[in-house]
Amino acid sequence: MVTSDFENKVKTLIDNLKGTCTSYGLGNDGNEFKIITQVFLYKFMNDKFAYQIKQLDSKLAQSEKWETALETYSDDDYEMLLLQLDADTAKLKPEHLISHLFNKQNEADFAKLFDDTLRDIAITNNDVFSVKSASGEKDTLFDRISEYVDADDRDNFCKAIINHLVNQSFEAIFDQKYDFYATIFEYLIKDYNKDGGGKYAEYYTPHAVAKIMAAILVPQDQQGKVQNATVYDPSAGSGTLLMNIAHAIGEDRCTLYSQDISKKSSSMLRLNLILNGLVHSIHNVIRGNTILSPFHKQGDGLMTFDYIVSNPPFKMDFSDFRDDLDTKENKERFFAGIPKTPKKAVDKMAIYSLFLQHIIYSMSESSTGKNGAKAAVVVPTGFITAQAGIDKKIRQKLIDDKMLAGVVSMPSNIFATTGTNVSILFLDKNNQQDVVLLDASNLGETVKEGKNQRTVLTEAEEQQIINTFNQKEAVDDFSVVVSYDDIKAKNYSFSAGQYFEVKIEYVDITAEEFEAKMKGFTDNLDGLFAESRALEGEIKKQLGGLGYE
Repeated sequence: MVTSDFENKVKTLIDNLKGTCTSYGLGNDGNEFKIITQVFLYKFMNDKFAYQIKQLDSKLAQSEKWETALETYSDDDYEMLLLQLDADTAKLKPEHLISHLFNKQNEADFAKLFDDTLRDIAITNNDVFSVKSASGEKDTLFDRISEYVDADDRDNFCKAIINHLVNQSFEAIFDQKYDFYATIFEYLIKDYNKDGGGKYAEYYTPHAVAKIMAAILVPQDQQGKVQNATVYDPSAGSGTLLMNIAHAIGEDRCTLYSQDISKKSSSMLRLNLILNGLVHSIHNVIRGNTILSPFHKQGDGLMTFDYIVSNPPFKMDFSDFRDDLDTKENKERFFAGIPKTPKKAVDKMAIYSLFLQHIIYSMSESSTGKNGAKAAVVVPTGFITAQAGIDKKIRQKLIDDKMLAGVVSMPSNIFATTGTNVSILFLDKNNQQDVVLLDASNLGETVKEGKNQRTVLTEAEEQQIINTFNQKEAVDDFSVVVSYDDIKAKNYSFSAGQYFEVKIEYVDITAEEFEAKMKGFTDNLDGLFAESRALEGEIKKQLGGLGYE
């Protein structure tokens, strides 16, 4: 109940901030997203700092105005307090606090003070909270957000924001588990992702897909048992897949690694990590081109990982760097080949096949105390049956090397803005025997979201998929359990439907019943022929009356 009430209050705060942006001409503006997420992050950091220091000093917890009590600290005492903070809590000065800005809001140039405060917080905490690019450039936490509105409106804009922030506290929720933050994060960006018809289309993966991937990679009986796992997403977007598998493993039992070419997606991922207690992985968030310049290295080669999740882009124009990939160094990584640049429809180049090969190459081998890697990758369903080319070569390797756990073919429109049918490919270097092929295409119900239609799975259907896969159950017209040899015999097809048995029902009847049925068929045919002859005669009669022979 506390969590539900808190979620409603947080959503109200987000709505109020969006309302303020609209009032100052930023509704549906590209900069609105930056303002909403950065202001929310400032509020979150302020209240987490307050929660932490009250845990460290009971006098602050008991003080009616803890901010005033904090100002009485000597420089040495304050420094000692900061040293005791958890590593994932931002270090704030008294003048960084929301209450301080609230008390200063009527002073001249308040917008400048507001922006300077956020920038100073970013600089103070740069080592922990900045995201870097592959070239080493750092994207800091906060921009000068008042500069997105007209100069004459900036002071009032910042005053409106600070008055929204001061009215409630997040502190009580830090005793709770982080699960509810997925809902908050989705609500925070709902107008900016493509499932909601917004601008940030490529950074959002439906929760059903993320939940199924995590629950199959880390089954219930393994949760809490995985230790020191490395988890990687080479096309991380906003981090939905990473968050789900981190929750399944345990936030303190894994370290996350990611790369994504988009600055916007890296900013969203950072926010997601902060909200979900995974600040220790922010320094592994890299902005850059994974296919051309993979960042995470191990010695002279690429780093390998225990778990990999990915919902890569399916088609895009990468002709400008395609030839740069075709090198001797990449022969092993892109073992099945690199798509050629077509003369037409260059934007249809199948880049997902490169991501999939990169993922296979990045899966760790078994070692002392650890099994071989697992991976889950969203692919277009056409991949699972392609009869030739790169897709077929990839499937053949997965079978010949015995590293396929199974495939789940999802309902159409599980992603609202693409008609492409998708399947989830599950890889497992330990799976030497049976493979599960599951066809969930008939599940779900259609709902309308804005101008788009989307198929939504119920919780029961999600669990049905998870349980059937993990328990390796064969269910009529839903799932099959096959061997690697069975798949080879079907030309390496991963489509469950090609393995379903065709059932013919046989019914025993007597000779008399058979004769009666045949007479019924004969009488019916005779009747149809008679009707046909009568109709033919009527047509000839009418044509004759019109002068036609």
